[in-house]
Amino acid sequence: MKTPEMRRGRRAEGTEVSLEVIESMLDDLLEHELSTAPHVLRTLVVELNADLPAVREVAAHLTPQQRHGLRPLPAPLPLVPPIANVYAAIELSDADRDVLLAAALRLDDRLDPLLEFATRTAHEILVGPAGPHLVIHAGRYRFADPRLAIWLRETTAAAVQVQVHERLETVFRRRGDRVSADWHRARSSLHGDPATASELIPIARELSEAGDTDRALLVAAEAAEHAVGVERDEARLVAGAAAIGAGYAAEAGQWLGDLFPEGAERWRLQGLGGLIVALAHIHGDVPDIDPAALRPRTDDHDDWYSWTRAAALAAVLCAERGDRGGMRTWLDALREGCARVGAERELRDPVVALSWLLTGEQETIAVEGSGPVSGSVLAALRAALDGDIDGGLRTLANGDGTMGGEADPFVAGFEHSPLVRAYREVAETLLLVWRGDISLARERLITGSIAAPVAMPFAGLAVVLARRLDLAVLGTLGPFARSLTAALPPGLRVDRLVDSGIEAYLDGAFAKAAASLQLWQDRGAPEAALGVPGLDEVSPAGGERDDDRRRVEPLEQSLARELRRRVSAAADGRWRSEFAAVHAEARMLRSPFSRASVEAMLGVHSMIRDDHATARRYLQTARSLFADAGAAAWAASIDRRLALFQAQKGPPEESPDLLASCRHAWESLLTSRELEVAMLVVGGAPNRDIAERLIVSVRTVEVHLGRVFSKLDVRSRVELTVLAHRTSRHL
Repeated sequence: MKTPEMRRGRRAEGTEVSLEVIESMLDDLLEHELSTAPHVLRTLVVELNADLPAVREVAAHLTPQQRHGLRPLPAPLPLVPPIANVYAAIELSDADRDVLLAAALRLDDRLDPLLEFATRTAHEILVGPAGPHLVIHAGRYRFADPRLAIWLRETTAAAVQVQVHERLETVFRRRGDRVSADWHRARSSLHGDPATASELIPIARELSEAGDTDRALLVAAEAAEHAVGVERDEARLVAGAAAIGAGYAAEAGQWLGDLFPEGAERWRLQGLGGLIVALAHIHGDVPDIDPAALRPRTDDHDDWYSWTRAAALAAVLCAERGDRGGMRTWLDALREGCARVGAERELRDPVVALSWLLTGEQETIAVEGSGPVSGSVLAALRAALDGDIDGGLRTLANGDGTMGGEADPFVAGFEHSPLVRAYREVAETLLLVWRGDISLARERLITGSIAAPVAMPFAGLAVVLARRLDLAVLGTLGPFARSLTAALPPGLRVDRLVDSGIEAYLDGAFAKAAASLQLWQDRGAPEAALGVPGLDEVSPAGGERDDDRRRVEPLEQSLARELRRRVSAAADGRWRSEFAAVHAEARMLRSPFSRASVEAMLGVHSMIRDDHATARRYLQTARSLFADAGAAAWAASIDRRLALFQAQKGPPEESPDLLASCRHAWESLLTSRELEVAMLVVGGAPNRDIAERLIVSVRTVEVHLGRVFSKLDVRSRVELTVLAHRTSRHL
């Protein structure tokens, strides 16, 4: 099995890539139907020296799972014509080529071993033919153009590569570097070498726990090629754990799936949690299995702890997906296991608290977890939900700086992994959204998406956030959001109806927006576990779900939603006083985005009631607040509304579906039969014709119409018709 060689030291220096370059390349790949996850594209850009033709051709050689980050990139990357053409005329002696090949085959970037291999000084290398191809600084080296490493490995005979590996083994053995020596020994071996596997497996474990997941996967995969018997199961476990830590869900599923059902029980139990994570991400749901069927068959403490931690992971994954039944099943298993291994405080309590938080259930225990997830992320979310969003952000910032020395029983061994980093990135983005810093949240998520597999945490929440943030800032979906959406595995779906509704609303197409929202409600109003603002703004009429799921969001977000509901329901003669009360309460909202959405609704509904001066004041306030939040598209929509309002001199030309917006706006205020009567009256039908059409008496029509007049605060059919046209015009 091929896996990527990650030379982290060489990538750490001289590899800064601008967001503009990444964005442009993402867009190009999308146009060529080669959607690529942002963090995968960044690796390609670095390895291919930002050569767009090479990136595009290499992407075309990759599988969708490799492009989407579900499997690692091949090593070396394919030698495509744009790379081959660069080095078509290169001339190197065998000795210089060997030096450069050794540099390409190394696991790290220390200079001294390379000098020992070359039997030259740094100065001698720099002034020789190999010099222009290497950058040497502070005892480290890197390729001036990383594409050369691909060309060298793809154009050098296998026998020559074996010889270079053998020479490198000798160098590192002499230097006492067993990690590199064992690695090169394994790479130079033409046959299985079980002794090498025994040495590589613990090395791979150390690399994985240090966060060097790609190199750990590389070493563990090599160990698996040489191992036999139970040791091969251990190598598969380490490879699978490294893969899930890197975000390679499909790769992890393959390595860890090979342990079931015949693998050694110890390694199966240690790999169970990672396998559940992998399958949940690939298929969308946590596997429907009975935890009891996987209980250890011995009394070994370590085996029971592995089973218990797998139950903890499964419980949280179920909570992320809104599966309360599955969550409770796995929490029962967690409690059983923790009671057996004595891990109630450090494992059970934080996991129960996180699971309850994600499903909106009431917490009854005070928890102080440790580490990046059960410590920092849990504490940050709880602080934000309690109203202290700034405190939550500080917790994440402090956790990011100190997580190096803090263990986390929930994600033990993965504290430094890209996957755990992704959880932190998504949590920080969500808190910034809740605080109303829309533009900053978008920038933070984009930066995080090129560094970590952000689509995995919280059941793909980052994709929902990316889409909503793009709509708020750009008014449409940009390359990052579209690429993240395309990279989601089939099992994780994003409901596009809400997003299409927001986009239509921002364009002024209220009827289309409301229709999208209605379809979304008809489908059960699916939402991410953690509340993402932007839904209620689609329609002034708003919308609530039919079930009892509570949105997991700060109280301020709930208050803003309630205020919008009050605005849309204010149809009686007290609307002026109600609007004034809502406006006063809205001033208490600290999120500029949340308050802007309330002020905008106040403005629209004041327009509908022909209170133009008040409407303009509310809308201007909303526009300023949207701009302050960085929600440029929302601010622009207010600008367009104000400009249209200013330009209107008389009634607009009416199209056949002009009153569709009115129908959607009145749906939350009238019963279905009252709405039917109201729209027929607006259409000009007399009561007798309405009675015949609805197969009711004229008296029944009059009763319904009287209720309509009362609810909409009008006194006659004429006023009702005028209100209908004003509603459609201003929406």
